[in-house]
Amino acid sequence: MYQFSGKLKTFSLALILIGLVGIAWGFYSAPTTVEQAKDIIAHQSAHGDSHETSHGDVKGDTHLHSEHASADAHSEHHDASHDEHVFHQLQNKPWAAIYVALFFFLGLTLLVLAFYAIQRVAQAGWSVVLFRVMEAITANLVPTSIVMLIVIIGAVMHLNHLFPWMAEGTFTPGHENYDAIVAGKSWWMNLPGWAIRSVLYLAIWNAYRFFIRKNSIKEDTANDNGKTYKSNYNVSVIFLFLFMITESMMAWDWIMGLDPHWFSTLFSWYVLSSLLVSAVTVIALVTIYLRSKGVLPAVNDSHIHDLAKFMFGFSIFWTYLWFAQFMLIWYADIPEEGVYFAQRFNEYKVPFLAMVVMNFVFPVLVLLNSDFKSLPWFVILGGVVILVGHYIDIFVMIMPGTVGGQWSFGIAEFGSLLFFLGLFIYATFSSFAKANPIPKANPFLKESEHFHYYNIEHRGEGSDAHH
Repeated sequence: MYQFSGKLKTFSLALILIGLVGIAWGFYSAPTTVEQAKDIIAHQSAHGDSHETSHGDVKGDTHLHSEHASADAHSEHHDASHDEHVFHQLQNKPWAAIYVALFFFLGLTLLVLAFYAIQRVAQAGWSVVLFRVMEAITANLVPTSIVMLIVIIGAVMHLNHLFPWMAEGTFTPGHENYDAIVAGKSWWMNLPGWAIRSVLYLAIWNAYRFFIRKNSIKEDTANDNGKTYKSNYNVSVIFLFLFMITESMMAWDWIMGLDPHWFSTLFSWYVLSSLLVSAVTVIALVTIYLRSKGVLPAVNDSHIHDLAKFMFGFSIFWTYLWFAQFMLIWYADIPEEGVYFAQRFNEYKVPFLAMVVMNFVFPVLVLLNSDFKSLPWFVILGGVVILVGHYIDIFVMIMPGTVGGQWSFGIAEFGSLLFFLGLFIYATFSSFAKANPIPKANPFLKESEHFHYYNIEHRGEGSDAHH
């Protein structure tokens, strides 16, 4: 049995504590008045961070003076509205920092659960020795779901302004905040419906996780002629059906809802691909760590090799979806669609381009060679870059709609990342220590344990024999 070491536990708790301090600093440093927000922008402008443009001086013809005078009132109103808008964006920064890290860790944990369910439904033999690793990782679903509930409650109570369509008067004709485009989507984009759906997503995911973990451990000692195994199979089929529906709706509600004027029919698949790559990468990294501690003796280089193949394959899948969405929208050049990428390319150019390199170019260069996929240190190197790249991907999805051009990666963002990383480590390894590392009663266990005999040692012999 694996023992959750005191050092690792202390390390995870330290990450949580440091992260909380960083998050607290983010809220403390956020402006509480419009004047404070103007001071922050003025300070940024003094350091060359301003995006303001000059409108030039009005000179010459005398008739322009009256036009200029009549425009003063409108200009002052516009400036006041702009200042208030920037104020809300700066207030959103600590919430957005939390939301990016939260969605990243909640999403990848959910996709580990879905990947695990796929293995059960497919009755895959190779991955059985990894079941307890995947089950342990899904323990992180509980704390991240709790934090997501807090964010949901905060949005409903208007404690944050992450979702602009929730502003007062958005659906009220004649109100200064009335938005005809968003009002046209009110059949879906309404507060009671959004909140109910959000809670329902979390309830379905956690219910399956609770059931499958409990029954998986029960399966080890069950003497019921495979009834427990069959039950796990049937519930996993139902979960995957519900997962495909709830994941799509979650992407619309929690991410696309940040940019309520924009939509893409491909977007839920794009979010799925990003989280799926991250999930398989995390499975690989945790497996390599636990194998180095000697608690997964049945895991061999072939299992690592197959996980790396999934990392490579899903990276290509992500790239295909990214390019398909980007190219079609950019080529069509429809303002309602193009504004999404125009804002990200203009205001988030560095992270936008960096994530493409980290999520496509780097995995191809590192994981294309078959021999490299069996080298743990190579998989770790590629995995860390992939995870950072997909965190940036989520960052670029969320930040423009919440903070606009007022983004940065500072104490609040770093603190949020450390906080959820600490939660992940504590939840995963404490859960792994509570069950047998190997699902010893699984009917495909022997196939999984001997997986390497064909895949690695006799790969060449099998090929020669075939010829």
